[in-house]
Amino acid sequence: MAPTTHPCLIIHGGAGHITRSSLPPALYAQYRTSLLTIHRSTLTLLHTGTPALTAAMHAVTLLENNPLFNCGKGSVFTRDGRIELEASVMVSRGRAKRGCGVSLVRRVKNPIRVAGEMLVRGDEDGGGGGGGAQGHVFLSGEEVERLAERWGLDVVDEGYFWTRKRWEEHRRGLELEEGVECKGWKEKIGRTTTVGEEEEDDDEEGWDSHEYLSQGTVGCVALDRHGTLCVATSTGGLTNKLPGRIGDTPTLGAGFWAEEWEEEEVVPRSLKSSLTQSQGARAPLWEFLVPAAVRDALGDCFPALDGYVRVTGSSLEYDSAEKEKEEEKKKKELADTKRATVAVAMSGTGNGDSFLRLAAVRTAAAMARFVPNCELASAVTRIAGPRGELELSAGERWGGGEGEGGIIGIEVRDGEGKVVADFNCGGMFRCWVDEGGVERVMVFREEY
Repeated sequence: MAPTTHPCLIIHGGAGHITRSSLPPALYAQYRTSLLTIHRSTLTLLHTGTPALTAAMHAVTLLENNPLFNCGKGSVFTRDGRIELEASVMVSRGRAKRGCGVSLVRRVKNPIRVAGEMLVRGDEDGGGGGGGAQGHVFLSGEEVERLAERWGLDVVDEGYFWTRKRWEEHRRGLELEEGVECKGWKEKIGRTTTVGEEEEDDDEEGWDSHEYLSQGTVGCVALDRHGTLCVATSTGGLTNKLPGRIGDTPTLGAGFWAEEWEEEEVVPRSLKSSLTQSQGARAPLWEFLVPAAVRDALGDCFPALDGYVRVTGSSLEYDSAEKEKEEEKKKKELADTKRATVAVAMSGTGNGDSFLRLAAVRTAAAMARFVPNCELASAVTRIAGPRGELELSAGERWGGGEGEGGIIGIEVRDGEGKVVADFNCGGMFRCWVDEGGVERVMVFREEY
């Protein structure tokens, strides 16, 4: 089938308590340049026919390689001073598994790559061993790293992920807790050999605690020329999280989701057609204005009102079954129906535990699918917007990070993609092309 869909793309770089004072112009410029560069290169791929899966993984790989963002190279540390990464990918159609996630990853350079390989190789499983992790859609820990090595992906030393800013963020966070001793990086990972003497000898700029460091998840939602949607997400998780903690990013339905379905649309016929009976007789106009039940009741008292002059005698009167058939026939004469394909994909960012409790993005997708006349934009606002379900879920704990977050996504109807996004916290880094064809990079609700 020839491509008929105009490609569409949105990426995000995390959300949280972002203020103008913590995001000075020079730092904002770095984020803006990075997001624009990644968005442009990914959108170029989509316009040249690259599948959404490949394009979305490309975008997130670039985000993982950029230390500005809380994923891959720029990831936060656990309470024990280790790196535990998460990533996921999902498509609206075309793959047997549809979605895959990985967590507790320490040595895979780009976790999004191993999640993608699980998805693609899942088509080879055939219910047996195959090459796609035996049909599993969620794996964690050392097995993920073994698969990555077997599949030829880049596996690195843990020291690759060390950055001074994140290390200082980790240490300062622990030092705020009375009696907590913060050991050095090499001691924490049990090494006697150097990992670059990062703490003493690197020339990387330190962290100003008043300056924003990205939090949350990075993500990409892409729509390709064939109408397929893909969402890809990646994160280092929460700063100083407990070891072994698994968030929403790799959890299907919590932090990422994509699906496609068909809807039945009623298409009214022309007024002339609707007022003409199949036999060529003209039906009374009031039949089209008064409900059938009311017409039946009135027709018993005033036979002429139902459009027929009733002849008495049981053999000539319509019984209830015949009346139902007649009503159904009239409905079909009034309107035609057609099947319309609808698809959605979303990526969440923010407090992952809150997303987990709500199954946030799948809930938004279900609203768009099952609530009448509910577009994805409305569903996303209901979940992640101000006074939405995420915020309400925090209750009295709102204001300390719980419930904070945002969602980006794309909805496809009639072959057209529409970008959506909303958030309930200080800001969310996001980049897309608006309906006028203008590139947009936003953090707050208003322009920076």
